[in-house]
Amino acid sequence: MLIDGHGRVVNYLRVSVTERCNFRCQYCMPEKPFSWVPKENLLSFEELFLFIKVAIDEGVTKIRITGGEPLLREDLDSFIEMISNYKPDIDLAITTNGYLLSDTAQKLKDAGLKRLNISLDSLKPEVAYKIAQKDVLAKVLKGIDRALEVGLGVKINMVPLKGINDNEILDIMEFCRERDIKVRYIEYMENHHATETLRGMHGKEILTKVKERYKIYALGREGSSPSFNYRTEDGYEFGLIDPHKHDFCESCNRIRLTAEGHLIPCLYFDEALSIAKHVKRGDIKGATEVLSKVLRDKPKENRWSIDNQEDISSRAFYQTGG
Repeated sequence: MLIDGHGRVVNYLRVSVTERCNFRCQYCMPEKPFSWVPKENLLSFEELFLFIKVAIDEGVTKIRITGGEPLLREDLDSFIEMISNYKPDIDLAITTNGYLLSDTAQKLKDAGLKRLNISLDSLKPEVAYKIAQKDVLAKVLKGIDRALEVGLGVKINMVPLKGINDNEILDIMEFCRERDIKVRYIEYMENHHATETLRGMHGKEILTKVKERYKIYALGREGSSPSFNYRTEDGYEFGLIDPHKHDFCESCNRIRLTAEGHLIPCLYFDEALSIAKHVKRGDIKGATEVLSKVLRDKPKENRWSIDNQEDISSRAFYQTGG
C-alpha cells in the first residue's frame, strides 16, 4: 500500500504519455508552438510500463492516461493492452479532447480501456473554435457518439468561462442528460500559460446557473474523487470540480508521471523527481526509492488552499495531464 506523508492512501496514478496537443485551448496552451519533445527524451511504453507494474503491485487500482492529447501518441492501444493484460480489473481510463476518438474508440475498447473523460466546452462551432483555436466541434461530437456506440463509459468535462461559454452551462447539461452521461463542470484553474484575459466561473456561480432550471441536492464527494456531486430533482447527477474549495485536497489519492519520467506529487506544485534513468536501465529498486520520496514529500494541499491565497501555477497543465 502506498501512503503519503500525511497518511493518505495513494491508489491513483495519472500517466501523461505526451505533452503534444492538436488544440490550442485558451485556458491551457494558447501560445505554444506546434512542436514536441524529441522522441528520445520520452520514456517508451515499455519503460513506462515497468514503473506502472511496480505501482500496481504496491496498491494502485486506478490509472488514467493523459497528455497533452494522449491519442496523438502512436500505438497507444498497445500501451493500454499492456496494462490491461497485467491487471484486467484495473480502473483504466483516458482524458481526451475527443478529436481523434471516432477512429480510435474501438481499438481502445478492444485493448481494455474502460472509460473516457472528454472535454466539451461548447456546442456552438464558433465558440468551440474560439476556445480551441481550431474548427473542432463536429469531430469531437462524432467521437463522443462513437465512444458510446462501442460501449465505453463516458463523462464530459466543461470549463465555464465568463463571456465565452458561460451561457451554455445548461445546454451542455441537456446534451449529457439526453445521452445518459455525466457532466462535470471544472472551475478554470489559473496558470501562467493561459490567455491573460480569461475569467472563469467559481462553483457557486455555476450552480446558480443550474438552479435557473433545476432544483438540486448536494450529494458530496464520492470517495477520493475531486468532483463534488449533485442531483437534480428528477434524478440526474452532475459534478463540480472546485479546486478553490478548502476541502478539495483532504482525500487526495493521486500522483502523476510525465512522458519524460517525472513523478509529480501535486498538479499545482513545480517540484518533481525523475525515475527516467532508473527505468531506462531496469533499476526497479531505484525507481521505487524515488516513488517513496515523492510520496513522503507530497504536499497536504494545493497552494490555492494555503492561507486562502490564490497562487497561479507556473507548471503547464499539458505537461502533467491536468
